[in-house]
Amino acid sequence: MGRVDGRVAIVTGAAQGIGAVYARALAAEGAKVVVADILDGQGVVTAIQSGGGDAVFVQTDVSDEASVQSLVAAAVGRFERIDILVANAAIYASLKLRPFLEISSAEWDRVMAVNVRGTFLCAKAVVPEMRRNGWGRIVNISSATVFKGTPNLLHYVSSKGAVVALTRALAREVGPDGICVNTLAPGLVMSEGVARNEELVDRLSGPVMAARAIKREQVPEDLVGALLFLASDDSRFTTGQVIVVDGGVVTH
Repeated sequence: MGRVDGRVAIVTGAAQGIGAVYARALAAEGAKVVVADILDGQGVVTAIQSGGGDAVFVQTDVSDEASVQSLVAAAVGRFERIDILVANAAIYASLKLRPFLEISSAEWDRVMAVNVRGTFLCAKAVVPEMRRNGWGRIVNISSATVFKGTPNLLHYVSSKGAVVALTRALAREVGPDGICVNTLAPGLVMSEGVARNEELVDRLSGPVMAARAIKREQVPEDLVGALLFLASDDSRFTTGQVIVVDGGVVTH
């Protein structure tokens, strides 16, 4: 029996990279998975189904409230409930490193719309469903960089700091409903998108590796154990917390 057997999980930003790994890991542990992404996530659904799991793809723009509401309606229509939300969708790998004085207001707003408003909208949409069932797990994805600061990514770091604050406040509101809200904060993960951004890798990987206690690259699979803990009954008395998984770069 899997750790989330019979649960229904929405994973945003799940068409590729870390999100796809989250989706496959939840399915392998028995969850029915809704793959949500603005990109085509049918390949992830096919992979899950090939392994004997149950999944569906719903194209979603997490920064758009109507799109998020449609996602939740589709999930409930297909699986009749929502137990787990992994709010993973974010703008990061496509960003160019630049001094904050060179970040345009438009780019700032775009990052905040996806990384912060998207997290808020997804939580707002799923909590009524979780309240009906008296059980829920919301796993918001932040970043270890919040605890050390990274130059030339002010908008991204600020957005992920907001996710931590959002998590702490939301946990206090929904705790009485049997809903746990926590944050998973990865380090620099060599996902597909990050690996394609040569500037990001060239400028960040060296300093990050030097600061790590565990001297190797971080891969998406390194996050699975913490994710499953936060998404399952194992975390039944854990809420409002941040779990940093970065090989020991930061402690808090």
